[in-house]
Amino acid sequence: MTASPVDVPEQVLRTSIVERLFARQTDPRPLFTHQDHGAGVDNTVTWAEFVSRTRQVAGALGPITRPGDRVAVLTGQDLNYPLAFFGALAAGLVAVPLMAPGSPSQRGRLAGVLADCGARVWLTSSAAAAKTREAGTPDQLVLVDELAGPGVDPLPVTPESPAYLQYTSGSTREPAGAVIPHRAVAAACWQASQAYAVDEGTTCAGWIPFFHDMGLIQLLCLPVFAGARSVFMSPAEFVHRPARWLRQLADHPAVFTAAPNFAFDLAADAAGEAGDDLDLSDVRIALNGAEPVQPRTVARFQAVFGPHGFRPEAHRPSYGLAEATVYVASAGEEGPRGAVFDREALAQGRAVEVPDGQGLVSVGRPLGQRVRIVRAGVAQPDGLVGEIWIHGPNVAAGYWGRGDATAFGGELDGAGGWLRTGDLGVFHRGDLYITGRLKDLIVIDGRNFHPQDIEAVAGEAHPAIRRDRVAAFGVTDDEGEGAMLVAEWTKNAEADVKEVTRMVLRAVSREHDLTLRSVHLVPSGDLPRTSSGKVARTAAKARYSRRRG
Repeated sequence: MTASPVDVPEQVLRTSIVERLFARQTDPRPLFTHQDHGAGVDNTVTWAEFVSRTRQVAGALGPITRPGDRVAVLTGQDLNYPLAFFGALAAGLVAVPLMAPGSPSQRGRLAGVLADCGARVWLTSSAAAAKTREAGTPDQLVLVDELAGPGVDPLPVTPESPAYLQYTSGSTREPAGAVIPHRAVAAACWQASQAYAVDEGTTCAGWIPFFHDMGLIQLLCLPVFAGARSVFMSPAEFVHRPARWLRQLADHPAVFTAAPNFAFDLAADAAGEAGDDLDLSDVRIALNGAEPVQPRTVARFQAVFGPHGFRPEAHRPSYGLAEATVYVASAGEEGPRGAVFDREALAQGRAVEVPDGQGLVSVGRPLGQRVRIVRAGVAQPDGLVGEIWIHGPNVAAGYWGRGDATAFGGELDGAGGWLRTGDLGVFHRGDLYITGRLKDLIVIDGRNFHPQDIEAVAGEAHPAIRRDRVAAFGVTDDEGEGAMLVAEWTKNAEADVKEVTRMVLRAVSREHDLTLRSVHLVPSGDLPRTSSGKVARTAAKARYSRRRG
């Protein structure tokens, strides 16, 4: 794949997201709606109201900052978050979207991020102020919901000026903040608006956390870019009752929503709680991304919600990452497509279709950027697996404060600045398939195994195992090379440990001709996870690799 069919227009790259916001400063339509299920109310702000309040935040920040300063956003997932984020951008500052501290592990990671970005000013709300103070003492703590006054006009910015720092969700390395320039925000929003047909009539609905790249673009930046409406709830309210997401989708017109694969499984589990009157016929797009898309999840979601009007082509498997300002590729109007590949050939780097083998879901095709599959610095043709490289205006400018730009310094086609994603993929019949992560690849006696394939089989081996809470990784010890698996119990599951372990071993052996070194079953919630909720394999390996189960 040498290029996407359409390039991002230059005029788009020259217009900042703040300019687009202020261009609608007299618009009386709703912009952001926070669904507060705890209080049982929807809180809505119009475009005109939001611009007026954004001016106030920018006005308060001007006297206590200098252009280019980093400003941490540390509110809860309510209307104060977009206010703090866009207020910082309007003041010519670099926003750092984070979260109000919660658990001790979250506080530890948050402290590392705050130290890395050097934010002297923190933005929060009166409701989140107490928790925010647990993270430390900044030079200035600003409560955005208590500000008043006429405010100021936004400061001008250049396309290459940093808009915000997107900290990646990994849990074992030092925090790394991808520098997202204003042109990358504009490019990613344009790409998403084209790929998912988002316009003024669209409702961008969901619950993904705003500190996550998917939530920030889909629920905050994209609605402002396209003149759409955003309706959101907190992630905790979704996890506590997944049926709330289903009702949200049914209650609003022309919906574009997004979530990781596990959320579609949770929603299917909660179908009965959503009511017989659930109507999903106006869900235009349901983006499935941020983690591997499972064929069984796509099929099950359609089986459960097809009778409620959900159209098969609305389900859009997608691929992206923080360093590309989230968007890289997505399925098109045809909806999900997939293929079944020979397991052994795929493990050795070739995509060969067979009647019975490893089923994968395509993440579609790129738009507004170039995407290549690369081995040893050479672009590969369709059918060969390699590292995914990206070149386009949506790519970040590097990592904050780091001179080592290896990930952003790929050389290909006589041009520099290619992003080396660390993800493995292959183009097959023109579609992109994600096959794994370079660093996670398990190599045993010269054979390659992708951990997500082993995890998928283990997750289906017994109902006592949580399908989305399994980690497989390679180990090397006196016995040589091997693989180990850790899985969480489903809450309140009653099963014999030996029997569950035996079924996992049999399933993995049958599907992959691999004998696991050990299987370790742990309580629900015990596996380490990234800030976005995915299992952190490297951290799991560090915690469990010396254990035997």
